Amino acid sequence: MELSAGLACRGLDFRWPGKADTQTAVLQSVQAIFAPGTINLITGETGAGKSTLLHLLAGLLSPTAGTVWADGQPVSHWPAHHRDRWRQKAGIVFQHLALIPDLSVAENLLLPLVPRNLAWPRMQTAIQQALEAAQLADLADAPAGTLSGGQRQRVAIARALVAAPRFILADEPTAFQDDRQTHRIAMQLDRAARRGAVVVVCSHDPRLRQSAVVGHRFHLAAGKLAAP
Repeated sequence: MELSAGLACRGLDFRWPGKADTQTAVLQSVQAIFAPGTINLITGETGAGKSTLLHLLAGLLSPTAGTVWADGQPVSHWPAHHRDRWRQKAGIVFQHLALIPDLSVAENLLLPLVPRNLAWPRMQTAIQQALEAAQLADLADAPAGTLSGGQRQRVAIARALVAAPRFILADEPTAFQDDRQTHRIAMQLDRAARRGAVVVVCSHDPRLRQSAVVGHRFHLAAGKLAAP
């Protein structure tokens, strides 16, 4: 299952440690391939482990067993500082957004660009384009903490996309959006996939389940990932 391109899971297990040396199984023997140029939608009930799987794919958690492969490399076995460097290729939309509320919208978008050592004019252009794509250009200087939930979610998506990452991992990216914004976000993800990104989205949203831009659908239940 080791791909030369894309993301893959092989025999992925994850257990949360509990009291008295007990463990709670969350994921069991997950097998999946997420190819470049595709949007992959993962559905499942609340608590099924969708966010945990995204965090494993992003290298934010280490599996109990099994391997996450990224472009043919076993990134889940790398030391933490190597995973941190690899994560510069990823754009992540967290379910709880993880914005810095005291920074402006534009400053939040600047954060993933700084480690890439881009020239300042190029970073400014990337931020402006991402803000326009998210229909947030008029809020560039507003502190992120002053925005509505829907606006903050769009900032989080813009932050994930601003550096044109190789891997896009999005957790409930349309939870606070109306139909128009949901369609626009789907089109943003589609454009990213068309330029060759690997896109993995976890969502309950029936609008995404029905979207024509989704290429592959998976369902997570009882720790197992399967195509419905």
